[in-house]
Amino acid sequence: MPRSVNHVASRAKRKKILKLTRGYYGSRRNVWTVAKNTWEKGLTYAYRDRKQKKRNFRALWIQRINAAARLEDLSYSKLMGLIHKAGIEINRKVLADLALNNPEAFKAIVDKVKNA
Repeated sequence: MPRSVNHVASRAKRKKILKLTRGYYGSRRNVWTVAKNTWEKGLTYAYRDRKQKKRNFRALWIQRINAAARLEDLSYSKLMGLIHKAGIEINRKVLADLALNNPEAFKAIVDKVKNA
């Protein structure tokens, strides 16, 4: 009995990955093994960087809050301590947005926690 090989499925699998690697440089786009390895490595980078993106944005929010707090004669850590002590439930993302786009509202929050 002759060996049966499903060329249709294996070719379709290769075409699918080679289609995903369009736009890569040099042999990374059209040599099967190089393209497959590059594509798999890209998936690991994507997974890793989805986590790093969250870290980077948190760091950015903290820098913005710190800069705005320093204008009100407070450090970031003191401000966050006062906010938690006052029982104000506001996250860093919203606080940073207020500091950047609505300084009056940020100042109102700072005044409220200073007086509490």
